[in-house]
Amino acid sequence: MSTGQPTVQGPFDHRMAVFGTDDGFLAAALPFLAEGLAARDEPPPVAVAAPGNLDLLRDALGGDARHVTCIPHTDWYTGSAANAVAQAAGHLAGHAGPGGRIHLLMEPDWSGRAGRSARETTEWIRYEALANLLFAPAATTALCAYDTRTAGPAVVAAARRAHPDTDAYTDPLRLVAELDVPPLPPPPADARPLAEPRVDAVQAWAAGRGLPADRAELFATAVGETAAALAPLTGPALLWGEPPACVCELRSARRVEDPLAGFVPPPATGLEPGQGLWYARQVCAYVDIRDDAGGATVRLQYA
Repeated sequence: MSTGQPTVQGPFDHRMAVFGTDDGFLAAALPFLAEGLAARDEPPPVAVAAPGNLDLLRDALGGDARHVTCIPHTDWYTGSAANAVAQAAGHLAGHAGPGGRIHLLMEPDWSGRAGRSARETTEWIRYEALANLLFAPAATTALCAYDTRTAGPAVVAAARRAHPDTDAYTDPLRLVAELDVPPLPPPPADARPLAEPRVDAVQAWAAGRGLPADRAELFATAVGETAAALAPLTGPALLWGEPPACVCELRSARRVEDPLAGFVPPPATGLEPGQGLWYARQVCAYVDIRDDAGGATVRLQYA
């Protein structure tokens, strides 16, 4: 696979800024927002950042602050990386100009979910890489702001590989494939087999383990949606884990292959059955997919 040019080229302008001081943040953010304010046929730019950085922006912008939509990143990044895809897609659909034209300043919340573990960081880098493909058709200009005071050197180095304006940029498909190189840990010996992963059976199992009824229903529906998308299945579904970290592993006779599987927003605006892997990714904390010569293994973890 090529490592030079991006897999898909389009109008999406995906940039990265790295800073370690308040002045450094303003030096990156203010020219970007000014560019957005001056752009024709665009709505006001949006700044999604740490509350303290938003205060810095308001003070520096003065009267122009009223023309910038400011959103605390703790309000924007409230779930998984797949949830962030849905949030961005929904915002573009509802607020962007023609062709998706809008300037978005995006600061990840490294004090929240994205930075709480190496696993979460991996999922965030996956999102940053796939954004180059998911939003390629949109004439959106995004500046991802990385604060070295909250994001460590390894995170910044990995993020540079996901942004086309850096000298470390890597083909998104290659980067995502590298993230999936580590094998999944084997299921525990006491995993519960289900010959057929019916929603009612999975829901009963999850509720019996102590998962609240509404969450058990969400998890079971996610399993059912995934099973339908992967059919035909081979072998039983395997269930294990303690609430809220309930896990289901499914084995398909078909390879999934598409790295965007479950990340492309469906036409329906709300979360509802019939959306396959998209539903599962929106509900579950993690959806791991591993292809091999005999098909695919898909593992869902609720939380």
